[in-house]
Amino acid sequence: MVLGGWVAHRERGVEPVVSEPADTAGDTSVQAVRAAVLAALHDGDSELDALGRVCRACVDLLPVDGASITVIDGTAHHETLYASDEVSARLESIQFTLGEGPSFHAFATRGPVLVPDLATATTAAWPVFAAEIADLPVAALFVFPIQSGAIAIGSFGLYRSRAGPLVPDELSIALQVADIAAIALLHMGAIADVDDDEHYEHWLTQLPRSSVEVHQATGMLISQLGLPAAQALSRLRGHAFATGRLVHDVAADVIARRVDLSKPDE
Repeated sequence: MVLGGWVAHRERGVEPVVSEPADTAGDTSVQAVRAAVLAALHDGDSELDALGRVCRACVDLLPVDGASITVIDGTAHHETLYASDEVSARLESIQFTLGEGPSFHAFATRGPVLVPDLATATTAAWPVFAAEIADLPVAALFVFPIQSGAIAIGSFGLYRSRAGPLVPDELSIALQVADIAAIALLHMGAIADVDDDEHYEHWLTQLPRSSVEVHQATGMLISQLGLPAAQALSRLRGHAFATGRLVHDVAADVIARRVDLSKPDE
């Protein structure tokens, strides 16, 4: 469906709108990506390396400039496990700082969020995020939910510096690559019980350093202020927003004790 210039498909499948033969070369390439990722997982390579293969392959296969894979569980849990470039990483970090954006929207609706032209789109679902990325070299966003059956896991985000839609064959490839990402995340244990201490410790070792620092800073605020985890994270986010910074940067300062959020003026 089309909503004010941006498109959100609630159904997982994308029906072709042309009668030309399917892109068999694209299908073959996707199969090669799937085989390579499965081989990497089977051979004991780092799961993050496997996710990196997924993102890099998508940038090679599609007319996009960057890709990211993020695990989501509500607005309080948003872990970007791999980003192909600095812009992709910043897009996800801004969303986590604000608690809004196309990644959260794709996760919540279980359908792709397609914004072929940010300059003309009405992004009513995430207006603050849209304003925050105005200075980035991003003209189009394509975000796909990562899911296994009825279980939502996260999002697969793509961007490019020029406006324009993905054609049906390209959308098909993106959806297939999102499914490959789901395989890698399931192997990684992304949706296992976080109350399992052994699993949680393994999960933390897989996260990028910036994400681990957010967990550490949140833990410090819980200890210092006696806050629930959600409120401690909200305090980090609030300070980040008030100072025009990313929550990951604020977390690093809290850990280094350059910022003390236990004080009323912080």
